Amino acid sequence: MSVNGELDWFKSSYSGSQGDSCVEVAHAPGAVHVRDSKTQDGPRFAVSAAAWHDFLGCVGR
Repeated sequence: MSVNGELDWFKSSYSGSQGDSCVEVAHAPGAVHVRDSKTQDGPRFAVSAAAWHDFLGCVGR
């Protein structure tokens, strides 16, 4: 999180630079927030840090 309490969103280094479909994530204490990079004001969800870790372990195979 930033100093002013806003979430610091970032894309994966694997994301395309041409507006391709992509997700952005932001880390906060106890949670990882996820949103669509094309609709930044749209829906988003948050999962626990442990759930995010487990998810990354599955997609990295």
